[in-house]
Amino acid sequence: MPISARTVPTGKVIAGLAVAAALVAPAGTPALARSSDEAATLTLPAPTGRYPVGTVSLHLVDRSRPDPWVASPPYRELMVSVWYPARRSPNLPVAPHMSPRAAEDFGGTLAAALFGTEPGEVDWAATETHARAGAPVSRRAGRLPVVLFSPGFGAPRSVGTTVIEDLAGRGYVVVSVDHTYEAAQVEFPGGRLERSTFPPQPTQDAMNKALEVRVADTRFVLDQLAGLDRGHNPDAGRRPLPEGLRGGLDLSRVGMFGHSMGGATAAQVVHDDRRVDAGVNLDGGHRGAVARTGLAKPFLQVAAEPHTRAGDPTWRSFWDGSKGWKRELRFTGARHYSFTDAEALAPQLTGLPESTVRELIGTIGPGQAIAAQRAYVAAFFDLHLKGRDTPLFDGPSGRYPAVELIP
Repeated sequence: MPISARTVPTGKVIAGLAVAAALVAPAGTPALARSSDEAATLTLPAPTGRYPVGTVSLHLVDRSRPDPWVASPPYRELMVSVWYPARRSPNLPVAPHMSPRAAEDFGGTLAAALFGTEPGEVDWAATETHARAGAPVSRRAGRLPVVLFSPGFGAPRSVGTTVIEDLAGRGYVVVSVDHTYEAAQVEFPGGRLERSTFPPQPTQDAMNKALEVRVADTRFVLDQLAGLDRGHNPDAGRRPLPEGLRGGLDLSRVGMFGHSMGGATAAQVVHDDRRVDAGVNLDGGHRGAVARTGLAKPFLQVAAEPHTRAGDPTWRSFWDGSKGWKRELRFTGARHYSFTDAEALAPQLTGLPESTVRELIGTIGPGQAIAAQRAYVAAFFDLHLKGRDTPLFDGPSGRYPAVELIP
């Protein structure tokens, strides 16, 4: 199941399960060195914002739209996670990185392909976020701007948690979206698991259709958020919402970011939907009309070291057509999956071959990569959704020396 649709300019393609076989540890080489048979537990870095973080998952059903990938059910259904500044709630449970069945399936599919781990080597369900499930929304934060997140092709919505949690702790509602039947696995309430229907190597027509579906998914989610802000509970099972979430959103300030094809999705949504003010593309090639026309709204392009508009014609045409605020950043030493939670997780797999780690996340230090991503994504949305000036986009930063501003 492809989780990235971009060809890395070095000629190496990291496209998901079919192509990620090249990344799997050689036979007989353990992906994780440990001293017992106990499954390893990995951790995510703590967010740095001023607020504690809360989260809730929502099951959304779009009965106006048949599902484009399966005949039954005759409607489109999605799972999303909502992350937000919360009141301190130490008695509430910490939310897991992935739900139980999704984590189990991930361990036997995407994790095996990307990291070379065997089922049972890592307890993927044991990785925790830093958010309290269902915590009340912080009253100190006021009405909150909204940022949407779309993952790479075939990837679960959980892959961006490192940046998502940090952004929520800085005073944003962040909504991450699973694109059902494209994502490798999506778990619905009650433990129902829906897997991808895509072949290992989808056609370009299928990829273009996937972008259209992603845009429609995102716009539907925005519709549901508008209803939520008016007091409606959009969850299909009417599960309880966190106190303060209804009426707490400022939908006059909306942004979007995404990784890989999620970045292309963000660009197209910013283009198509007047409600979305600004966007960020984390190392994704562009598709659709926006690849040709560019944008009149603010947009940030963030690239791994081998990837710039000089070598990607979709970035060049997008850049040339964009007449609004625009910047392009390159992270020296980074690779495509540096802009996912793999940047934090891969170094903890102590038996992973050095070549696999370099192919996944490059040579940039994980602490530096994560801190810089969080800082630049937050600074962008602070500038364009909150009106806060920042010097980060004016030139080199001594604090983040790996980040290069491409003129």
